[in-house]
Amino acid sequence: MRFEIPNPMKVEHDELHADLVNATRAGGKTGEAAKAVAKVLHNHFLKEEEYALPPLGLLSELSAGKVSAEMGDVLAMTDKLEAELPTMLAEHKDILAALSTLIEAAKAEGRPEIVRFAEKLMLHAQAEEQVAYPTALLIGRYVKSKLAA
Repeated sequence: MRFEIPNPMKVEHDELHADLVNATRAGGKTGEAAKAVAKVLHNHFLKEEEYALPPLGLLSELSAGKVSAEMGDVLAMTDKLEAELPTMLAEHKDILAALSTLIEAAKAEGRPEIVRFAEKLMLHAQAEEQVAYPTALLIGRYVKSKLAA
């Protein structure tokens, strides 16, 4: 079974990535700080899109009471997320530190749009930690329990 990241989340990831690319082109200390963010963020985004966010695509079906044997395929993703969660959270700390540096540079160089982007990305990381990751883990546990019943 194929699991799709919910479209609003995919669009948000794409927009954040595009905003980051624009920030890397800002020049000066802001551009350099944005490149440092990109360096720590790239592999993290790939992991999220590989196994952390696709399980969320099952929410609508699961909340409607639909469970099928094919949904068991999601367990490979949720098990990987559970195993990798400490690393993912540590990467968030590195990302937040790089974003703080970006905010300082952007403020110093009069780039309020880049400050707003960095603050938005910080909130995005919090939403993942407080909502997306725990929800994906619960999806895995729920599917596992329903398929075992």
